[in-house]
Amino acid sequence: MKADAEVADPSLEQAKFVKTLREFDTYIRANAGSIPNYGERYRAGEVISSSIAESAVNQVVSKRMVKKQQMRWSPRGAHLLLQLRTRVLNDSLADDFHRWHPGFTHVPDRQVLAA
Repeated sequence: MKADAEVADPSLEQAKFVKTLREFDTYIRANAGSIPNYGERYRAGEVISSSIAESAVNQVVSKRMVKKQQMRWSPRGAHLLLQLRTRVLNDSLADDFHRWHPGFTHVPDRQVLAA
């Protein structure tokens, strides 16, 4: 009879686990369209890891955050720089400028090289 009581009355740990599992399920269902299928990407020969870029960022940031440096970044400054660099790498910085300054014109490097 004690086994039935344990099943009917979950422990605190079990309740936490069920809650976390439900939240995870909700997250996966809500974001399914933006979660990459790494198996498909791998089979297509596409990049499936950003570890090289992350390593480079970590090296640059850690070097500039050291107290011995003559010019040291603040955490906010490093964060803003990384946001800017991400927009450059994603080729979305020009779109941001165009939104902020409608007269801004951008010629992608590919077109400049082709001309």
